[in-house]
Amino acid sequence: MHIRFDVPADPAYPGRVAAALSGVRLRRFGLIGAALAAVGAVGAAVSWGLSRGDRFSSLWWVLLVGGLLSMLYAPWVRWRARRRSDDYAVEGGYDITDDNIMMRSGSESGGIAWDGVTQVREAGEFWIVYVGRMPATVIPRWLMSAGDAETLRAFMTARRLLQTVD
Repeated sequence: MHIRFDVPADPAYPGRVAAALSGVRLRRFGLIGAALAAVGAVGAAVSWGLSRGDRFSSLWWVLLVGGLLSMLYAPWVRWRARRRSDDYAVEGGYDITDDNIMMRSGSESGGIAWDGVTQVREAGEFWIVYVGRMPATVIPRWLMSAGDAETLRAFMTARRLLQTVD
């Protein structure tokens, strides 16, 4: 397998990459926040129904507000990542073989050996490549030809690396 494609100097591209990577890392904040907000809302409703609810009502409101803030944390971080990375648009490219993923961006280049990759997850328009438990890089599927994308998908599936993110 030898797949090669270029990444244009699109100002929106670094922001999309930052949003994809941060979205994977920050998903738990939304889930925890939803749970806290639900517990706070139920607790506040129950405390209003009880005569002794005044003692605990501030606890429920803190849980509710904390849950809402936790749910808003991930979108805020993604917004900041997009805003800060929009200035880093440079031409680059990928050179993917059976042995490694080579990436170049401007005058910099780096690579990841497939032997070090523990999993690859689909997330929107990217494949997110993990080394250990950390996301190491992304592969933009929309910049590849359909045939190359299918070849790479088959390669990753054969190595049991590819997982789908909901």
